[in-house]
Amino acid sequence: MNDISVNSAAMLYGKGIFTTIAIRAGVPLFWEKHWRRLTSDAAKVGVDMSAFTEKHVLEETGRQLRDSGVHDGRVRLTFQDERPGDVWPAENGQNTSMSILTGGMRELPTKLSLTASPYRVNTFSPIVGVKSCNYLENLLGIEEARDRGFHEALRINDRGAITGGCMSNVFWLKYGKLHTPHLETGCLPGTTREHIVENLECNEVAMPIDTLVNAEAIFLSSAGIGVIAVNDLDHRTFDPIDHPILHIVPPGR
Repeated sequence: MNDISVNSAAMLYGKGIFTTIAIRAGVPLFWEKHWRRLTSDAAKVGVDMSAFTEKHVLEETGRQLRDSGVHDGRVRLTFQDERPGDVWPAENGQNTSMSILTGGMRELPTKLSLTASPYRVNTFSPIVGVKSCNYLENLLGIEEARDRGFHEALRINDRGAITGGCMSNVFWLKYGKLHTPHLETGCLPGTTREHIVENLECNEVAMPIDTLVNAEAIFLSSAGIGVIAVNDLDHRTFDPIDHPILHIVPPGR
């Protein structure tokens, strides 16, 4: 890992992209999906990835996993724009730096409580749907929810449609059918979400949060948590349910 230059766009403005990858039996899950999103996001925000081939990044990820002894867990890849801006010009030695962070499985609550976030997603933002290092809105959203006693919060866009959680994608079961926000809502194109949509019958929709009033179940997904069932939405408890979505990602040992 390289130190970030103090006058870089990454340090000054959070200009960078990242992805978190689930590790099972020492192997990154959905690697191709993660790499495709990284390169797509890099192009959208102007992060130069030309110095990093997929082969090199995959090899470095494997080496870090072996060195850290992580067998079942997660790894975060971050690419940061080291170029200085016009306001604080300087000569930096490289365009982009890469960092690799490894860790074990996330500890999850036995009963996950969900609420709605007051912070709206701007569908006109140039970084909507991008997993950028400028993650402050997401952090403030989940901190606000935790201050109220919840574990995660659903974000709604400027048109009133559900987009997903602050740190997760969301699915819900209604009248026996599985639904998830359409990418046009500003939903983050999560790799676990993509895997679910490819393998289960699922309607991608733009719906207001009121649609969850009569939902039979709500599920959250991400590389860090896999897929988990929500216990309650604003203290309305759901009955336990077994659904194929809960078994679509390999569990860690």
